[in-house]
Amino acid sequence: MKAVTYTRYGGPDVLQLADVSTPAPGDREVLIRVRAAEATKSDCELRSFRSSVKWTWLPLRVALGVLRPRRRILGMYFAGEVVSVGGRVTSFAPGDEVYGCTGLRLGAYGEYLVLPERAAIGPKPRTMNFTEAAAVPLGGLNALHFLRRAGIEPGEQVLINGAGGSIGAHAVQIARSMGGQVTAVDHRIKEDLVRRLGAGDFVDYTTDDVTALGRSFDVIFDMVAGSSYRGLIGMLRPGGRYLHGNPRLSVLLRSVLHKTVTVAFASETRQDLAALTRMIDAGEIQSIVDRVYPMAEAADAHRRVETEQRLGAVVIAIN
Repeated sequence: MKAVTYTRYGGPDVLQLADVSTPAPGDREVLIRVRAAEATKSDCELRSFRSSVKWTWLPLRVALGVLRPRRRILGMYFAGEVVSVGGRVTSFAPGDEVYGCTGLRLGAYGEYLVLPERAAIGPKPRTMNFTEAAAVPLGGLNALHFLRRAGIEPGEQVLINGAGGSIGAHAVQIARSMGGQVTAVDHRIKEDLVRRLGAGDFVDYTTDDVTALGRSFDVIFDMVAGSSYRGLIGMLRPGGRYLHGNPRLSVLLRSVLHKTVTVAFASETRQDLAALTRMIDAGEIQSIVDRVYPMAEAADAHRRVETEQRLGAVVIAIN
């Protein structure tokens, strides 16, 4: 099969299209023909091993390869079709259209992918094609995880810092569906996008410091690694909740002292994926695709992600 591979850490040019062996499913595994995969910031960070959250560097490097990558094929979020299943699989059958996550197994940049039946995969939303569906699991599952923890009540004021990214853009939609009044913070080029998704107000961080505007919020969802923890905490109303999805180590340590602070990682389960699918098919969430690249241009897809100028997800069409 064809796959986008890399054998050393570095810039986007380390990605190469190559022929590799097609995997075969075990008794409790599913073989999926991948049709589309999202190129994410995490993929770029694993490729280069340069991360904005420094404390994750060492454990990930040990797990995934100290000198060179152990797993040659990147890609954690995908959509495709089930080709075959192991003899003890009961949840899927050949021909099923699915989408979901591979986790640190990676592998979604290849034409075929094997995952355990219990992995975070499920029926593709009826209202989306493969490209649109591949752009959902990263942002949708992480946003759903945090905003459920926030317990947003109708009419509450919600601030989303980093609202134009994959997770932030889904958070805008989910917060709005819960009845929140959303203020989005991001670069001015993303204002039209986040307003279309449901933000009622917008702050351009290149011209305004949101912590200096004298406003207060019931919920603050922060996706910016270098944000002002003290400044944002100071904007919470009594009973307010602050959630950070991309925390520095200092934020992790300080969060222990504040009951109003939530710092956690999304579990990315089949149950959450099913909830997300119901929201999509009910029209509460839409996919946001910026550009689609063929496999041969995966390096360009990574460059697009790294510019932070994208308006939505960057997707690689898998042949």
